[in-house]
Amino acid sequence: MNITPTRRRVLQSLSACGVSLTLPGMSIRAAALRRNERPKSLIVLWMNGGMSQLETWDPHPGTKSGGEVKAISTSVRDVQISELLPQMAEQLHSCMLIRSLTSKEGDHERGAAFVKTGYRPEPTLKYPTLGAIAAHELPDPTIEIPQYVALASGRSMPEGGYLGNEWDAFRIFEPGAGLSNLRSYVRPDRQTARLNGLNVVSRQFEQGRQFGAKKTLHQDTLDRALTMMSSEQLNAFELDSESSSVKAAYGDTSFGRGCLVARRLVETGVRSIEVNLSGFDTHVSNHSGHVTQCRILDPAIATLIRELRERDLLESTIVLCISEFGRTPSINAAGGRDHWPNWFSCLIAGGGFREGVVIGETPHDIFEGKQEDGKLTLPAKPVLVPELYATIMATMGIDSRKEILTPIGRPIRFADALPVEYLLK
Repeated sequence: MNITPTRRRVLQSLSACGVSLTLPGMSIRAAALRRNERPKSLIVLWMNGGMSQLETWDPHPGTKSGGEVKAISTSVRDVQISELLPQMAEQLHSCMLIRSLTSKEGDHERGAAFVKTGYRPEPTLKYPTLGAIAAHELPDPTIEIPQYVALASGRSMPEGGYLGNEWDAFRIFEPGAGLSNLRSYVRPDRQTARLNGLNVVSRQFEQGRQFGAKKTLHQDTLDRALTMMSSEQLNAFELDSESSSVKAAYGDTSFGRGCLVARRLVETGVRSIEVNLSGFDTHVSNHSGHVTQCRILDPAIATLIRELRERDLLESTIVLCISEFGRTPSINAAGGRDHWPNWFSCLIAGGGFREGVVIGETPHDIFEGKQEDGKLTLPAKPVLVPELYATIMATMGIDSRKEILTPIGRPIRFADALPVEYLLK
């Protein structure tokens, strides 16, 4: 069955969810036709620790909250971003900025769980990440390597949650360095003999444990590992064939190499990739911390977006740069900014989302701590994380309102929201 989402299917999916669609620019162009020939992939660039919106996508220079950072012009008229992201300023015409994300989770672990899944964490149920849902709902039997990959992975594993452990991300800590333990150290005949012996042990274990043995995923994991060991698709993890100029453009960092591997995985057909960049928990020396991290982020994300566009892959790939929350408008005594989930920013490119626009705003007086009637003023046009993820799912051809029965028999939907039409072209 062909599961490739077309523009018509996406719109039908949105309409089925009760969303009225009267969007401008809906004519089908040649680029759109090329896009729809390919299944969509998702690349999440995870800024671990709480990236400051004020030092990146939403600077407020010259204000009490603005700090030391200056703003620079971009390829989008009248839109400025931080001076720390000069290469991204040149690529912003391919992107959409959302400056009004909001959350109620100000703890790192809970905030990350919410932003990665769209659900606030609870003790009785583990929710799958957006990437796990994409891999689960849009499988491709021709792909012999994992369909959900985490690059430059930290301690927190992107999980399959109630979908099952088999949908946890395949973690790679050093992107571009190849994969260990995927080459046999013995002759083919010796390996065959060992596998035959293992089959004998496995059959004995399964006797009287038919259902319990399946839950261990032992045989499934073994079969997938053996298939992957002999697959040419493993070359997607290698960078030897890339020119020195391309590798230099992404940056000689773990994150830069991760973004380059992500592009190669998309070309191979992998459905979902996460690339991690840590170091944004800047309670102390916030400005200098963001100078350091943006030197890593800027060339990698700008080159990724540019290469995807040049290779005609951007319209079939969603690139989402996001963090668990933002940083406070106020600067503390240590020159840092603290946790701030009230409003923060993200960047999204490709996949049918609008380009060269900014969604929401954070006025200067709000940044200086203004309150009305004892309540903190919310940003204009707030965008909820579940709404964003429901929209991403819709563009990928996934029914975000689909009900799944969890292992304890609880019905749950992939997203507790409807897609948002004004985020799309």
